[in-house]
Amino acid sequence: MHALAGCCSTIGTLTDLGFLWFREFYLESSRVIQFPIECSLPWMLVDHVIESQDAGLLESILIPLDLYNDSAQHALTYLKQRFLYDEIEAEVDLSFDLLVQKLNEVIFTYYKSCAASTLLDSSFTYACDDGEKYFVKPLRFDAIFKLRRVMILGRTIDLRSLITQRMNKLFRENIDFLLERFEYGDLCGVVELQQLLDILELTHQSISRFLELDSYSLMISEMQENLSLVSYSSRISSQIWNEMQTDFLPNFILCNTTQRFVRSLKGAHHSSQRSDASTGKPYFYCGSHDLTMAYQGLAGLYRDFFGIPHMFAVVKLLGSRSLPGIIRALLDHISSKITAMVPKVTGLQEALPKSIGLLSFDGGIAGCQKIIHEILTWEAKSDVKVEVLHDLKEIGSALYWMSLLDIVLRQIDTTQFMQSAPWLGLVPGNDGQVKHAYSDNTPFTTLLSAATSAVASSPACANPSSYLVMSKQAEAASLLYKSNLNSGSVLEYALAFTSAALDRHYSKWSATPKTGFIDITTSKDFYRVFSGLQYSYLEDSMTNPSKKREMLGDSVAWAGCTIMYLLGQQLHFELFDFSYQFLNVAEIETATVSLYQPADRSKSPNIFQGYEVILEAMRKARRLNNHVFSMLRARCPLEDKVACAIKPSGAPLHRMKFSNTVSAFETLPQRANS
Repeated sequence: MHALAGCCSTIGTLTDLGFLWFREFYLESSRVIQFPIECSLPWMLVDHVIESQDAGLLESILIPLDLYNDSAQHALTYLKQRFLYDEIEAEVDLSFDLLVQKLNEVIFTYYKSCAASTLLDSSFTYACDDGEKYFVKPLRFDAIFKLRRVMILGRTIDLRSLITQRMNKLFRENIDFLLERFEYGDLCGVVELQQLLDILELTHQSISRFLELDSYSLMISEMQENLSLVSYSSRISSQIWNEMQTDFLPNFILCNTTQRFVRSLKGAHHSSQRSDASTGKPYFYCGSHDLTMAYQGLAGLYRDFFGIPHMFAVVKLLGSRSLPGIIRALLDHISSKITAMVPKVTGLQEALPKSIGLLSFDGGIAGCQKIIHEILTWEAKSDVKVEVLHDLKEIGSALYWMSLLDIVLRQIDTTQFMQSAPWLGLVPGNDGQVKHAYSDNTPFTTLLSAATSAVASSPACANPSSYLVMSKQAEAASLLYKSNLNSGSVLEYALAFTSAALDRHYSKWSATPKTGFIDITTSKDFYRVFSGLQYSYLEDSMTNPSKKREMLGDSVAWAGCTIMYLLGQQLHFELFDFSYQFLNVAEIETATVSLYQPADRSKSPNIFQGYEVILEAMRKARRLNNHVFSMLRARCPLEDKVACAIKPSGAPLHRMKFSNTVSAFETLPQRANS
């Protein structure tokens, strides 16, 4: 017995490392109250393991903390000093708190890097000479995740629970940082926000396999402040609409060819007034520095424009809950702009002469230009003209934004349709239309109904009611997916809304002819005003190309053509537009000169010298107008619109309905059969 007791005492003495903690002599010699935590040997060992990220050492990261247990035992039983134990306890609290914090950061950073590496475009990594740096070295935290009972100073601590709590807090802090970063930037940063949130969501999925984290949708809803069932707004939707009102619609211009909005140099002052967002911790981005730089480089490609990729990000971030709010706000913005534009357009109408005749072919293009200058006497209303152009620009930008949204939603609906069609029994018919292959039930409900009947009829089935519920739920799901097949068009709805907004001002912008016939000289409808505005800024583009064209872009044409089309003034505009008449005179003059010129045309003088720029600008404007009118005829046929027509006898027909407009896609030339 004495030998056994001596053996135990010897083993206890050999394994007691508590003396490594006692440093009272050094405290007295240095004349400090307490050493900083960085000078504590147990913490130095723990910190070394965390910083080295050695997979073998990580599993034993709690072993150095046994030094605190030994030193506390030595202080109480051998030295019998309570104040020493209190110091040890205070240091343990601090070091263990730092341990949990650093462990969370290491785990979060590792899985964030793995998620970023997984989502990184493979073609990008293959194109890089050093693509290996974007792959993450594997680490294992299984042993740490299983630690539910950690004994320190006689207390049992659930390390897994502490890591889970802090991990939930870390995810929320990361979401809040990303949202705050987006709120400090412009609308073009929506692609970067969507990329970083996708990485964060995949990180959450990876860690959720080991820890019982809160739902990611719950976290994102909580940080967006839209947990209420009656709340259809969020921080992202509020920021998007705020940016559209204050920066996007006033300061961005449309390039119809590239389907992109770019920032106008005239409107760049708004971005310079922004305050810089706070710099977050590295693991709030993409984990490792290399991956963060790679994603910032990819996001930089979308920083200088707004287009289809940004619209996909907007749809994904807002979802079906918040997106209708943005659409409604945009429609109200269009309606308010139209209402605000009415008195300004009225002022321009009053400044037009009482009689506006067709341009004469006798004086050539020089004479036409002089006549147009005599008609458009808007020098005293230059400010009103500029305001109307800017209102039209914002209306056109909003309508084109709706068209981009419609393209994205249709593509998403098509993808969902292709995924659900086989389960709903939808097959293409002989006429190219989709039809149901099954009269009553879908293949999905038929399969589950047969399985339910077989299971319920079996004597071994203990609870057949659950299978019956599953079958009913399948029928409800089939009805839900069927109802989503015929989804509406956002653009068509926006055009219908705009048409209703214009109907309130129809009498001011589209007056009924007094004689019943088309007024050629006395008409002052909206198409006359837009014709004058279009000619004015096209002529300005000849003298100073960056003065107005750069500020307005193609949005003015989209707004003007849409308003004229919805008012039933397209044909009037194409007949009486100043620019179109100018081009007609130029074409006739060219044909006349070529008729009387000798065969060697290289020796003939250039009859349009000095007018080449404005003629080319007019041709581009006509091509753009034709494109907009073609799109409007395809997406919004005017079956319900009325107009005046003339019988062969010459009698007028009032409020005659337009015939159904053939879709532009049906009039395209077909490829010949080879």
